[in-house]
Amino acid sequence: MIKLNCISKAEAARYMGIKGEPDSSITEILDRLEPLVREKIMPKYVYRETPVELTAEGIRLGDVTSVLTGEAIKKHLKGCNKAVILAVTLSAEADKLIRRTAVTDMAESLAADCLCSAAVEQVCDLAEEEIFSQIKAPYRTWRFSPGYGDLPLTLQKDLLLALNAQRRIGLTVTENSLLIPSKSVTAIIGISDEPVEKSGKGCAYCKLRESCAFSRTGEACTRK
Repeated sequence: MIKLNCISKAEAARYMGIKGEPDSSITEILDRLEPLVREKIMPKYVYRETPVELTAEGIRLGDVTSVLTGEAIKKHLKGCNKAVILAVTLSAEADKLIRRTAVTDMAESLAADCLCSAAVEQVCDLAEEEIFSQIKAPYRTWRFSPGYGDLPLTLQKDLLLALNAQRRIGLTVTENSLLIPSKSVTAIIGISDEPVEKSGKGCAYCKLRESCAFSRTGEACTRK
């Protein structure tokens, strides 16, 4: 289990839709809730290294049942002979904290939610560092998640099955392909023996760009 020493309050404020420096009231809420969020969450991750096979139907990843379809993932894994599939969660405690604060103070609930969003990305970064300190990966891509570009969100289920994520870290998926607990991430990272071509990344490639609160304000949901 990964332990966070701190959660980026600047990133949490950005998730709250705040541009520039937050005012004193937001700063006070984030300062007060950040240690509470760190105390309650229980970050966990699981991963698996798989071969990458390009077929006429799409890309196959080892024991992942579904074929990965779409041009975005094909470009993302171009030149990769292996990949890591990854699942990360902050545990059900994150969801409980967000719901509990919503009962008494919606501003606190929003702050807790956004601190958890910042935290899960930090956990993904730390998990990636640990993983690639243990396995050989001369070159690798960035994390690519189901629902990004034209990669179907329905892939979530098969990734979790291939990782045995429900048993190992308590991560499940709904019929609508939403992860439970909600503060969780699945991702695919390509591995290559040669430098990888930088694939498209950003709002222009995201299927949620029309409804995203970040894109409406001219921001992106990630700085990576």
